[in-house]
Amino acid sequence: MSRSVRRTRRTLTVVGLGTAALLTLSACGSSDSSGSSDTDTSASASAGTKISGTVNVFAAASLKESFTTLGKQFEKEHPGTEVTFNFGGSDSLAAGINSGAPADVFAAASPKTMKIVTDAGGAAGDPSTFVRNQLEIATLPGNPDKVASLKDLTKSGLKVVLCDKTVPCGAAAQKALDASKLKLTPVSYEQDVKSALTKVELKEADAAVVYQTDVKSAGDKVEGVNFPESADAINDYPIALLKKAPNTAAAKAFIDLVKSPDGQKALTAAGFLEP
Repeated sequence: MSRSVRRTRRTLTVVGLGTAALLTLSACGSSDSSGSSDTDTSASASAGTKISGTVNVFAAASLKESFTTLGKQFEKEHPGTEVTFNFGGSDSLAAGINSGAPADVFAAASPKTMKIVTDAGGAAGDPSTFVRNQLEIATLPGNPDKVASLKDLTKSGLKVVLCDKTVPCGAAAQKALDASKLKLTPVSYEQDVKSALTKVELKEADAAVVYQTDVKSAGDKVEGVNFPESADAINDYPIALLKKAPNTAAAKAFIDLVKSPDGQKALTAAGFLEP
């Protein structure tokens, strides 16, 4: 075999080995890159969905039943979390938030009470309306006083309870009364809608103007009476992430649940109106 042929064959062998090595390295590099990408994506997704710790939710008293249900669902969907609630009059809750109470989420029963927080710069972003609520008259079981209208609440001797005018349910009731040109002197003004309803449940009052959701949650403890003027005094319920939220990630996740189809289903089942 000539020297020229041997040299050519040797050159081809070296080139072949080099090409194989390059292909092997290329395959390894491609494999490593793909594995790294998958791992990073998985880790990123995990980091984005992993939620833990306590979520402090300040919510209007009328949300008690539905939010308690959603809180349990949230804890089930996110093991390691706990949802704690502070239910009450929206104005009192707003004042507490502005005073530095540790809260992650605020769900108010009116834009006006939410504004107490937003005006003080306490919300992270703009609040959004997630449900609405309408007033209804709660009477004693069987409606023994035959209350059939808002005007009937002005009957002499009838003990009627209203929410305080600073509370959303009280402001809405007053709006309905003003629109009807009716004057009503209640036996008491209550600081939240649940307190007003309790007066009727305990038979300390004959009737109270509350939300239809509260009448529904009370079951057979009261009887509800609709009145047309309530259509002109429907309250929008806004919800907001708070700027000083101790647990921002969990707070955002809870708000997402409230606004999700599951959340809306629970709220409408409780008697709330869609936003």
